[in-house]
Amino acid sequence: MVNARTIVGIVGNVVSFGLFLSPVATFWRIIRKKDVEEFHPYAYIAACLNCMFWILYGLPVVHPDSTLVITINAVGLALELIYLSIFCLYDRQKRGRRVVGLGILAEVIFVGVIAIITFLAFHTHTSRSMFVGILCDIFNIIMYASPLTIWHKVITTKSVEYMPFFLSLANFANGCIWTAYALIKLDIYILVSNGLGAILGFIQLVIYACYYKSTPKKGNDDDFVKPKPTEVQHSGAAMA
Repeated sequence: MVNARTIVGIVGNVVSFGLFLSPVATFWRIIRKKDVEEFHPYAYIAACLNCMFWILYGLPVVHPDSTLVITINAVGLALELIYLSIFCLYDRQKRGRRVVGLGILAEVIFVGVIAIITFLAFHTHTSRSMFVGILCDIFNIIMYASPLTIWHKVITTKSVEYMPFFLSLANFANGCIWTAYALIKLDIYILVSNGLGAILGFIQLVIYACYYKSTPKKGNDDDFVKPKPTEVQHSGAAMA
């Protein structure tokens, strides 16, 4: 019989999958224009590292009964790598290809070193979960806090043009669902980062509500829908 934690975890996987798909419009633009313009790969490289750490955390030898954590982050890692492949393919100036290549290589080495330390230096599930979980929390909190630059822009311009509502809502929902998942069978490491993520997501929605009416309305719908090259990009990564 499916228990409550599994049901909440499945819902969390669905919401997280939606977040991972959020950059699709950006990369469809890149494909259509056959140029990355001024978009940057850093957020997607960071998302790859986040996913890899949560996959390590969810391994049965590290933290048992975390299959749903592994599945969504494996899917997320695959999607982020696809996004980066598209970026490299259409990077006409080839300035970002070296960044992507070296970034992914460094991440694989880093996670590999952490995995070796985890398996050799720690010999219980509790100690391994603590070591990897703390690292996961650090990177997850960084990912959740990434919109802080957007908050400053919204407040100073009194415009939510660069703060997509549905992405903000999905971030809030993602934090809440994974917080609930962590509370059903206490998992302090999933709880800490996602609890903070839920709070940050709520603040973001409050900011959106405060400045929505003061946002200048565009006369041309195309200008309103299409993201500008200088817009801050979200990786869509908000993991368990």
